[in-house]
Amino acid sequence: MAYQLPPLPQPIAIFDQFIARQTETLVIKEKLLDNFDIKTHTGQPVLRVQGQLLSMRGRKTVTDLGGTHLFDIVKEMLHIHATFVANTQSGERLLEVKSSFALVGSKARATFTNRRTGQPVTLFMKGNWFDTSADIVDEASGAVVARIDRKLLNMREAFLGQQTYHLTVAPGADMAVLVAMCIALDEKNNEGQGGFCTVM
Repeated sequence: MAYQLPPLPQPIAIFDQFIARQTETLVIKEKLLDNFDIKTHTGQPVLRVQGQLLSMRGRKTVTDLGGTHLFDIVKEMLHIHATFVANTQSGERLLEVKSSFALVGSKARATFTNRRTGQPVTLFMKGNWFDTSADIVDEASGAVVARIDRKLLNMREAFLGQQTYHLTVAPGADMAVLVAMCIALDEKNNEGQGGFCTVM
C-alpha cells in the first residue's frame, strides 16, 4: 500500500522493539480457530496471535516471533460498554480498549501509559469501523497514529467468518499496541455478528 503517514511528534509506545521506524503497513488476517496472522505488506511476519477457543473471555495470546509472551487480550465482564484489556502474564494491565455505539457510527478509545514518557495516552477511532477505513488518532496531539483499511469480503471470507485488514502505522507508533486495538475491535464486532467477521 502506498499510503504514507507523517512521523509522530514523539514516539507513542509500550514496546520499543515494535515502534515503526517508517510508515509500515501491516496485514492483519483472521484465520480459523480465532488466530490472526500479522505480517508486513511484503509478507514478513511481525507478531503471532493465537486464540483460545474454550476461553469464556475470548483470550488471545500475543507473542513476538521468538515466542516471548507480550500480552493477552481478554474481554472484561460487567461493563456497560464492551471493554477489552491487554494484560501481561503477571496481570499488569498494559492497555484498555472501550467501544460503544453512538447515534451516528461507533466510538472506540484505547488508553495506556507511554513507556517512553510515563504519560497517559488516549487514542480514538475517527470514522466508523463499518466503513472501509478509519483513522486512529492521538487525542493529545491530534496526530493520525494509524489508518485501518478493511478489505471487502469475498464470498469465501464471508462464509468462513474471516476478514483481512490493512493497518498503516505512522513512524513513531507502537505496532503491537495498534494491533491489539484492532483485534479488540474485531472481537467487539464479532459479538454482534455471532462469529468472526468485521470490526466494530
